[in-house]
Amino acid sequence: GVGMGMTAPVSITAFPAEDGSLQQKVKVALRIPSQFQDNPPCPSDESIKIEERQGMTIYSTQFGGYAKETDYVSYAAKLRSALESEATYHKDFYFCNGYDPPMKPYGRRNEVWFLKE
Repeated sequence: GVGMGMTAPVSITAFPAEDGSLQQKVKVALRIPSQFQDNPPCPSDESIKIEERQGMTIYSTQFGGYAKETDYVSYAAKLRSALESEATYHKDFYFCNGYDPPMKPYGRRNEVWFLKE
């Protein structure tokens, strides 16, 4: 019953298939605004869970525009290629992040994150 508005980033955990495409299984995470951090409102929908995301070290790449699944897959492949065998990271998932509201036409920011092992 509490309206919190939109937060950034919207973070989607993507689970790549063997061919690099994304499986239909995704997990969407929204940041709870600062004023609710210590005592978040209890979700009324059972499918919504409150999780605390611990600090993490990531490898990241950034790109602009209205991001589609193909963009995230492409930039994940570019990041994977740039890292080659130089870095160890979780390969069974990665994060697709968007920072802008849908009505922002220019200067959009999107990122792909690989979580360091």
